[in-house]
Amino acid sequence: MSLDIAVVLGTVRTERVGPRVAKYLMRELEKRGHRPTLVDPVEYKLPLLDKMYKEYPKGTAPAPLEKLAGVFRSADAYVVVSAEYNHSVPPALSNLLDHFLEEYFFKPSGIACYSPSSYGGVRAAMQLRAMLCEMGMPSIPSLLPFPKVTEALAEDGTPTGDKLAKPTAKFLAEFEWYANALKAARAGGTPH
Repeated sequence: MSLDIAVVLGTVRTERVGPRVAKYLMRELEKRGHRPTLVDPVEYKLPLLDKMYKEYPKGTAPAPLEKLAGVFRSADAYVVVSAEYNHSVPPALSNLLDHFLEEYFFKPSGIACYSPSSYGGVRAAMQLRAMLCEMGMPSIPSLLPFPKVTEALAEDGTPTGDKLAKPTAKFLAEFEWYANALKAARAGGTPH
C-alpha cells in the first residue's frame, strides 16, 4: 500500500551531511511506491519554540507552521533523520518536532541516524526514541544507522558501495508494516 511519509531532517549546520541520508531515503521510499515529503528545518526557519502550532487561534499561525502542520497531518508515518550532537538529539530537530503534537498521534516513526564515527548516531537515536513515543509517534524497533556517513553516501545520497541495501530493505519493510497496520487501525477510530 502506498504511503505518505514525512522525511524529517534534523540539522541546520552549514556543513551538514544529513541531506545525504535524506536524499537516499527519499529515493528508496519512492522506489517502493511511497510519496515522501522532505521536511528540512533550513527551509522553514522556525524560531526557538515560543508557541506551539496548536496555541495559535485557528488561521493565525505563521505560514511555515501552517505548511508543516499540513505535511504532518497528511503523513501516514515519519522517517526521522538524526545526527548525533554530544551523544544526543540535535537542537534543530527537537525544536522542529516540538512545534507540533496532535498531528503526530497514532502514526509510527522510523529513525535513521548517522555520524562520522563508527557508532552511526545510535546514542542520539536512543534518546530520540523516547521523545518520539511521548509525542505520539512511537518508533519502530529497528534503527537504520549510517556510520562513517561521508564514506557511505556521496553528496547526492548515492551509496558508495552495496553495504546499505540489505539493512535498508529490512528497515523499510518493518517500517511499512507498522505504517500500514496503524493506518488501518486509525481508519477504525482512535482512543479519546
